[in-house]
Amino acid sequence: MAKAADSEQIWKDFKDAVNMAPAKLAKWLESDESKAVGWKGEDGKGAGESVGHKSGRRIIEIKRKKKAELEPDDYQHMRKVVGYVRRHLAQRPERDVEHSRWRYSLMNWGHDPCA
Repeated sequence: MAKAADSEQIWKDFKDAVNMAPAKLAKWLESDESKAVGWKGEDGKGAGESVGHKSGRRIIEIKRKKKAELEPDDYQHMRKVVGYVRRHLAQRPERDVEHSRWRYSLMNWGHDPCA
């Protein structure tokens, strides 16, 4: 388990990074736009669920837990989400982002940059 201070920072960073409520994220993950973006493996076929889509489902599980119920693997995933969101936000395209694959990918990870 991460040290208490580390856990607190991860919790805070996760809450800042994930700005979509579980119900909104669940609805988003059912959309065609959500399913059309993201890395789906090295085979080049693009079959199956993307990494971000799978992460979105995990984020919903984490957000529905009470803080005291979080396990070490939850904190590990929360740290991964924070890192992804930060890196992806730094790559913001110059054009309109509302209907961009960039935004859709971030939304799969629980962050809507247009919110």
